[in-house]
Amino acid sequence: MPQLHSTYKPSLLFRSAHINTVHKTLFYNTTIIYQRKRIFTPDNDFLDLDFSFVNSETLVIVLHGLEGSSQSKYLLSTVRFLNDQKIDCLAVNFRGCSGEDNRHLYSYHSGKSDDLNVILDYILNHYTYKNIIFVGFSMGGNILLKFLGEGNQLNSSIKGGISISVPTDLAGSSHELSKIHNILYFKRFMVRLKIKLVKKITDFPQNNLNVNYIKKAKTFLEFDDAVTAPLNGFLNAEDYYTKSSSKQYIRAIRKPTLLINAQDDTFLSKSCFPFAEASNHPFFYFEAPKYGGHVGFNSSFIKTKNVWLENRILAFINQIL
Repeated sequence: MPQLHSTYKPSLLFRSAHINTVHKTLFYNTTIIYQRKRIFTPDNDFLDLDFSFVNSETLVIVLHGLEGSSQSKYLLSTVRFLNDQKIDCLAVNFRGCSGEDNRHLYSYHSGKSDDLNVILDYILNHYTYKNIIFVGFSMGGNILLKFLGEGNQLNSSIKGGISISVPTDLAGSSHELSKIHNILYFKRFMVRLKIKLVKKITDFPQNNLNVNYIKKAKTFLEFDDAVTAPLNGFLNAEDYYTKSSSKQYIRAIRKPTLLINAQDDTFLSKSCFPFAEASNHPFFYFEAPKYGGHVGFNSSFIKTKNVWLENRILAFINQIL
């Protein structure tokens, strides 16, 4: 499909990408009582799945971003809204993100789409949902787009997907996140990643990782070169970015899929906006609002009215159903 016209028109304050990006994280509060199911993977690891049931025939599987979890504010807001619309939700915790370390030195990464097959197999074998839809944020959105475009033989109950604020070109996004205007976000990510990794290395002393180099890493490129690539079978960070970026998979998507990337998203390079891939694509819808920040798209300081993104997700769900 050609690029969609967006209805997102924020107030003056939310035209600041940084205010838009941090608003929900700082000010949104809600509690969801999940029902946790632990499932096991073929490589003797586990995934913690947090369900929020409202007795629906439709399930939305929600995927968080880098170092997020089922408790991320943008995810809680989405689950709360969809539950209020009588839609069941499953909030996925990627490996090592549920509050308990996973069983391997490696955990998740931006291209690890094979775990979605494990999750789907569990859902299809234990539940009878008529409709299954994915919603992915940031890194989770990249994993989702890659998964949908990998040529998987998807069950007919899987109706489509929605991705928000996605670094479809990981190399480009990595470069953007290393710039000075993203320094606070970058430091927050890097501190959390390094703390988690140093603990893992202590638990797995038989490893070939260079701890000193990891601690000194000042860019995602350096970190991914030292950690993500070797732990996950990539030659180096460049090989990881090349094989894991979702942009190249978009043309092969065969389920209705919406991507929303704000043009002022400071996490994304120009190469993360797949205008060409969206042109004349029968299943892929691309929306690029002028404003929105990274996983922001706030429209009001009043929580009950701050639901533009949630309404947009719901509208697309209704459209594809």
